[in-house]
Amino acid sequence: MKSLSLLLCALALGACSGKPPEPKAKPADVATPFDALKANEQRAKDVQKVVDKQADDQRKQIEAQEQ
Repeated sequence: MKSLSLLLCALALGACSGKPPEPKAKPADVATPFDALKANEQRAKDVQKVVDKQADDQRKQIEAQEQ
């Protein structure tokens, strides 16, 4: 019984080696059907920012001419 417990302890310690686990590879990005939609949405937001900035600049020019 004593030798069995020593054997089990030895096996348990042997199994717990100091080796770090191998790093897993990062999974590749997978294209989804929504990628194109997100790109179109971002493009529309960028266009809206440009239009808003141009409208703001034009409004400032008109206010400067009125004064």
